[in-house]
Amino acid sequence: MSTNWGESIVSFDEVSYSHVKNKPVLTEAAFNIRKNAKITLMGQNGAGKSTIFKLITGELENDEGDINIKKDLTIAVSRQVIPRTELELTVREFFQSMFKQKVYDIDPRIDEVLKIVHLKADKEKKIKDFSGGQQARLLLAQALIQKSDLILLDEPTNNLDKAGIDHLTKFLKEYTKTVIVISHDADFLNSFTEGVIYLDIHTQKVEQYVGTYNTVVAEIAARVEKEKRANAQAEKKIQENKDKANFFANKGGGMRLVAKRMREDAEEAEENMVDVRREDKTIKPFTIEAQEDLSGILFSLSSVEIIDIHKDDGSLKTKKTHVELRKGEHLLLKGPNGIGKTTLLENLAGGHAKGEAVKEGVVIGYYRQDFSNLDFDKNAYDTIKEAADKDDSEHFIRKTLAQFLIAGDTAYTPIGRLSEGQKGLVAFARLVAMKPGLLILDEPTNHINFRHLPIIADSLKKFTGAMIVISHMQEFVDQIGIDNVLDLGK
Repeated sequence: MSTNWGESIVSFDEVSYSHVKNKPVLTEAAFNIRKNAKITLMGQNGAGKSTIFKLITGELENDEGDINIKKDLTIAVSRQVIPRTELELTVREFFQSMFKQKVYDIDPRIDEVLKIVHLKADKEKKIKDFSGGQQARLLLAQALIQKSDLILLDEPTNNLDKAGIDHLTKFLKEYTKTVIVISHDADFLNSFTEGVIYLDIHTQKVEQYVGTYNTVVAEIAARVEKEKRANAQAEKKIQENKDKANFFANKGGGMRLVAKRMREDAEEAEENMVDVRREDKTIKPFTIEAQEDLSGILFSLSSVEIIDIHKDDGSLKTKKTHVELRKGEHLLLKGPNGIGKTTLLENLAGGHAKGEAVKEGVVIGYYRQDFSNLDFDKNAYDTIKEAADKDDSEHFIRKTLAQFLIAGDTAYTPIGRLSEGQKGLVAFARLVAMKPGLLILDEPTNHINFRHLPIIADSLKKFTGAMIVISHMQEFVDQIGIDNVLDLGK
C-alpha cells in the first residue's frame, strides 16, 4: 500500500537477511519510507524491527535484494540502551561522539536538545551517574542533536515518566522531518503515527499500511478473523472430499480413479489454505509461585537515601520512612526521574540499602530494567536451569520457556543476541523458576509487547509473596493490585 507524503527516501526491494545461515529474519521485504512520514515498525518481539533499523543505517548488510537510501540523507538513531562502553563518558563527550568532526558550539546545542527532552544536566557529569529514565532522555536527545532528515527511535518511551512521554509526543507531532518508531506503547504510537510497517515473525514478510496505529491493529485483527473463517470453510470442504474419496475407493473398479482425483483435489485445497498470521499470539498465563512457609514481616524499610534533584551535584539526603511488607502485599515505588528509584531497588536486591531489613531466608527475585543480572553469554535454557528452585528437569525448563514464546533454537541462543523484548520474557521465566518470596521489579513493562502486559499483570496480582515495583505505566499499575505507595518525591 503506497503512502502520500512525498518522495521516497528509503526503500527496501525484495530484501532478505539472516543473522545465522538458514534462519531468516527478513524474507523478500519490500516497502517505502517517504519524506515527512511518521511511521511505526510493528511486530512481535524478535520479529526483526531493530534489524531493519540496522539495515537502514548500514550497520548490517542484507543478503539479497536492494536497499535504496536517498543520496546525502542524514540518519540519526535513538538507541534502546546506552552501551556499557559509553557509561564512563561525560555528557559533553556523549553528545560530541555523534559527530565525525569536532563541534565547537556543542554546549549550546546540548542545552537546546536537553530542553526538548525536559532534562537538566551538568555537561561534566558521567553518563553512568544518571538514572534509567534520565539515560532514556539522553539517548533521545543524542538523536535529536544531529538534526537529521530521518530519525529512528527504538523504544523511546522506556523509563520515561508521564511528563517525559508528553514532551516526546509533543515534539514528534511538531517535528517536520521523517520519523520511524519502534514502541510497544499503543497510546503513545496512536497519538502521532500515520502509517505502519508490519513484520510477521513467522513468515518473515513485511506489509505496509496507511492509518493510525489503532486503525491498523484493528485492520490486521479483522484480516486474521477473515482468514480463519475462510480456512474453517476450506477445512470442512476438504474433509467432505476425503470422506467421499474413501467411500468411492471402497466401491472398487472405476470408482478408485474418482477417489484418487478427489484426494488430489483435497491435497491441493490444503496447500492453498491461507497461512493465518499469528502475530496476535501472546504469552500463556503463568504463575510465579511464592516461596513456601512465608510468614510475618518479610521486608521492612525505615529510611531511604535519595538524590536531591534540585541540585546538580548529585548530593544525597536521607529521609525517614516506615514500610513493612507481609505475604501478599504489593508496594509501588514512585518519584521523579533521577531521584534514585532504580538505585534504591539495586541496593534492596543486594542487601546494601540503609534502613532495610529482609527476613532471613527470603528469596529475592529481581527484575532489572537493563537485564544486567542475566548472563548475556548464556542461553535461556541454561539460565532457567540454574535459577530453578527444585525442578530443573528438561520438561519443566522447556514448558516454562514455551509459556513465554521462547522455544526451539531461541532457547539456545545467547541472551545477548535476543531482542530486548525477548530478554524481558526470559527474565520473567527466570522468576517463575526461582519461586521467590520477595519480588523486586524495575520497570517490568519496558520492551514488552503490549499484548503480553495484561497476562503479566494478572500473574503479578496473584503473586502471594511480597512485591516492590517501579512502573511508569499507570494502567499496568492499576491491574497488579497495589497495597502501599512509597513516593520518594514527597
